[in-house]
Amino acid sequence: MSNNLLETPIEYLKGVGPNRGQLLRKELGIHKYGDLVNFFPNRYIDRTRYYKINELQNTGSEVQIIGKIINIKTVEFAKNKKRLVATFVDDTGQIDLNWFQGHKWIRESLKLNEVCVIFGKCSLYGSQFSMAHPEIELFSEHEKSLRSAMQPVYPSTETLTNRGISNRTINKMMEQLFLETQALFTETFPSYLIEELKLISKRAALFNIHFPKSTDALAKAQFRLKFEELFFIQLQLITKNLIRKHKIKGHPFTKVGEFFNEFYQNHLPFSLTNAQKRVIKEIRSDMGSNAQMNRLLQGDVGSGKTIVAFMSMLLAIDNGFQACLMAPTEILANQHFIGLSELAKTLNINIKILTGSTKIATRRIIHEELENGSLHIIIGTHALLEDKVKFQNLGLAVIDEQHRFGVEQRSKLWKKNEIPPHVLVMTATPIPRTLAMSLYGDLDISVIDELPPGRKPIQTVHRFDSNRLKVWKFLRDEIALGRQIYIVYPLIQESEKMDFKDLMDGYESISRDFPLPQYSISILHGKMKPADKDSEMKRFAEGKTNIMVATTVIEVGVNVPNASVMIIESAERFGLSQLHQLRGRVGRGAEQSYCILMTSYKLSDDSKTRMDTMVQTNDGFEIAEVDLKLRGPGDLMGTQQSGVLNLQIADIVRDRDILGLARNYALKILKEDGPLQKPEHAVLKAVFMELTKKKNIWNYIS
Repeated sequence: MSNNLLETPIEYLKGVGPNRGQLLRKELGIHKYGDLVNFFPNRYIDRTRYYKINELQNTGSEVQIIGKIINIKTVEFAKNKKRLVATFVDDTGQIDLNWFQGHKWIRESLKLNEVCVIFGKCSLYGSQFSMAHPEIELFSEHEKSLRSAMQPVYPSTETLTNRGISNRTINKMMEQLFLETQALFTETFPSYLIEELKLISKRAALFNIHFPKSTDALAKAQFRLKFEELFFIQLQLITKNLIRKHKIKGHPFTKVGEFFNEFYQNHLPFSLTNAQKRVIKEIRSDMGSNAQMNRLLQGDVGSGKTIVAFMSMLLAIDNGFQACLMAPTEILANQHFIGLSELAKTLNINIKILTGSTKIATRRIIHEELENGSLHIIIGTHALLEDKVKFQNLGLAVIDEQHRFGVEQRSKLWKKNEIPPHVLVMTATPIPRTLAMSLYGDLDISVIDELPPGRKPIQTVHRFDSNRLKVWKFLRDEIALGRQIYIVYPLIQESEKMDFKDLMDGYESISRDFPLPQYSISILHGKMKPADKDSEMKRFAEGKTNIMVATTVIEVGVNVPNASVMIIESAERFGLSQLHQLRGRVGRGAEQSYCILMTSYKLSDDSKTRMDTMVQTNDGFEIAEVDLKLRGPGDLMGTQQSGVLNLQIADIVRDRDILGLARNYALKILKEDGPLQKPEHAVLKAVFMELTKKKNIWNYIS
C-alpha cells in the first residue's frame, strides 16, 4: 500500500469526523491513519464462550450472553437520580441491564424482543444478577462483524469514555480503517530476515494484533511487532555510535608514559582486580584510536572505579593533555578531590577543585592555570561548565553519576575544545543490561564486576520494630569493639515536617539509649548549613562520635572505613537502588559489616520483595533487575529519565530476550553493510530514513 494513505488525517475516516478527530488527537495522540494502525490493545478478552444466565457466577469477570430484551423502564434510585433498566432473558432466566447516564440515546438504540448479544461484568444484588452499561449488538450483526473471538481492549481516558468513545467505538474505527486500507501495509523487513526468524508478514501482524483469531495468532503478531520496534531503535542507536566513531575524531593517546608507568609500577595502593585490568585495557584501546571515546563505566559501590578513572587521567597527562572530573554534589566532588590527591601525592601532578563555594581569589588562580596548562586535573561540580572555565587542551572528561546531568550540560564540556575530549561516564547505580542496551546503546559499556580482595560481603538482615532491643544490644557490642554506626531515616522531601520530626524523635530516643559520656552521636540532615554538615561528618570520620544519625544526605560518596553497621529505619519507604547505595556506605574496611533493615509489620508485597532481595544478594546488577521489574524502566533512572522508552508495544523488562535478539541482528547487519546499500537492505534503509526524519531516537529516550 502506498504509505500515503496512512498519512491521511484521522477525521477523514468514516465514523470519526472533526469532533472525534480532535478528541483522538488530544487524548491519545492519534493524528492520522498510521497512528491508529499502531495504536495497540493493552489486553484481550476471550469472547469464544457464550454463558447462560443460570451459569453466571459472582466473579466480576466479563461474560457474553445471547437473549432478548423484553422490557425497558426508568427507575428513580436517589434524589433526582434515575437509571434506565432493561429486563434481559434467555431460556434459563433473567437479569437486569442498568444504565446510569445517556438514557435518551440508549433507549432509542435498544430493540425489544430481538435476539442480541450482551457483554459486560455481572454483579449480584441479593439473588438477582445485573450488568451495568453492557455492550449490546444484534445477533445478526455480531455474526458478520470483523471482530474475532479474542476481543482487543484499547487504552482509554476518562474524557473519551465520558464523550461516548468507548472501546467498542475504537474497535469499529479499526474495522473501518482495515476496510479502507484493505490491510495492504508495506513490508519493513528483507525477506531473508523474515525467513530466518520465522516472522509473519507486517500485514498479518497488524491484522492479528487488532483482530486475533486465536491466542497463537496473537502471540506471533506480538513477537513480530515487538521485534520490529526494538530492532529499529537498536539500528538507530548503533548507527549513531558507528557514525560518531567515524566522524568525531578524538585525540589519539598513543603514549603510555612515565606518569602512568610510575604509578602502576611503584605506587598502586593495592593490586588491581582482573575486572579493573580489563576495563583499563578497554579504555586504553579506545583512547589510543583516532575516534573519540564515549564509555560508560559501571561498577558497584566500592568496586574501585576511582582508581580506573585516575589511571585514565594519567594517560591523558602522559600525552600532554588535561583531565577533569565532574560530580553532581559538592560532598562527592570533595571526596573525589581527597581520594585523587591521595593517589597522586607521590607524583608531581597539580590537582585542584572548583565548586560553588570556591573563593574568588582561588578561582582566579584555577582559571589561569587551566588556560596555561599547568593545572593537570580539575575536579568540580557544575561550576566546571561556566563559560569562564577554559582549558588549554582538555583530553579526558570523567563524569560521575551521569544520570544527574542533562544532555546539554554535558555538551557544554565538549565545546571547551575544538576536538571533543574523550568521555568516561561512571555510575555506581547498576543499570540492568536490558536497560543499558536501550538507554546507553550509543555508549560502549565497561563493567567492574568484582570487589577488591579482602573485602567481606556485607551481611544484611531484616528486623521488625519489635526487635529493637536486640538490635540496640548488638550496636552496643559493635561500639565496644571500636566500630561506628550509621542510622538513616527516610526523607521523602527535604521540607516535609513529618520526616524531620521522625529524624529528631529518633535522635532523641537514641541519645537516651546511648547516653553521654559513654557514647557520642553526630546528626546530619538537609536543613543544616554546609559548614555544620562538614564539621559533623569530619567528627564522625575522625572517630570522635560513635553513631551518625542522618537522612539520605549520607547516600552518596561518604567514606568511613571504620563504620561497620548501617541501620535503615522505615526501610520499606526506600526504593531498592537507594537501599543498595546506603548499604554501600559500610563494608569499606577489613572488618565484617552489617546492614539492618528496620520495618513495621505492615508491608506491601513489593516492600516484602525489596526486603527479601536485599537480604539475599549484594549484587547490584541483580538488585537492579528486580528494581526494574518492580518499578518499570521509567522510574529507574530517576525523574530526569522518566520518559525512558516511549515504546508502543514492546516492554524492555518483559521482552528482554527479544531486545537482545534485535540488538544482535542490528549489529550483524550494520557490521556487514553499514550504509545499508545492499539491494536486500533497501527496505530497511527506507524505514530507517523515514524514522530518522520523524522520530529522532531521543524521542524514545529521554
